[in-house]
Amino acid sequence: MYTGTITGTVHFQGTAPKPRKLNLDAECSVLHEGPVFSENVVVNENNTLKWVFVYIKEGLEGKKFDPPGEPVVFDQHGCMYQPHVFGVQAGQPIKILNSDPLLHNIHALPKVNRPFNFGMPKKGDERTRKFTKPEVMVRIKCDVHPWMSAYCGVVPHPYYSVTGDDGTFTLNHVPPGTYVLEAWHEKYGTATATVTVGENETQTVDFTFGPSS
Repeated sequence: MYTGTITGTVHFQGTAPKPRKLNLDAECSVLHEGPVFSENVVVNENNTLKWVFVYIKEGLEGKKFDPPGEPVVFDQHGCMYQPHVFGVQAGQPIKILNSDPLLHNIHALPKVNRPFNFGMPKKGDERTRKFTKPEVMVRIKCDVHPWMSAYCGVVPHPYYSVTGDDGTFTLNHVPPGTYVLEAWHEKYGTATATVTVGENETQTVDFTFGPSS
C-alpha cells in the first residue's frame, strides 16, 4: 500500500514565560555545571513549543498494529527524566535506566493501565515495563526527587511524534484516509485538527498554544 505523511509545527502564541529554575538538592546539584530548569513549558528560539505529543486520535478504528519488540528507552540522568515526554505503542517494552550514581524511584500513575512503583538504587540499574492499553497521557514521577516528572503517551498504533527543539512533528507511512490529530501539552492542554491524506501525499497541520489556549 502506498502511504502518506503528516507533518506540522506547534507554535507558541504570546509572551514566552521565563524558564523556572529547579531547586535541586545537594546530591543532584553536583551532577550539573550550572542551573537546571523545568521542562513543563519550553519555548524554542523560533517561538515554537517543545515536548508536545501529537498523535492520530481517530480514523484508525478497526485496524490492528503489532507493537514493536524494540524498546523505548527512558533514562534518569542528572536527576532528570529523559525524555520529558515520550510515546510508546501499547504492548511495546519500555527500558528504564538509571544513569545516576544515586537512588531514584519510578512511580507511574496511569488511570487505565496497571501502575508500577519501584526503586533503582544504583547507576546501571535497568528494568523493563509495558503499558498494555492505550492511554494519553501517563504521568511518571520520582518520590525521592519531587521535581522529577515525565509523561508517556500510550497509543495502539505507530503514528505519534513529540516536538523537539524546532517545534515540528512528522507522522510517516500513514495509510490514506481522514484522521483527527490531537496535540497534547502538559500545561496548555489539547488541540485537535482534521486532515485527509492520500497516497504519496504530504499534508501539513499546524497547532498553536499559549497562555489563553
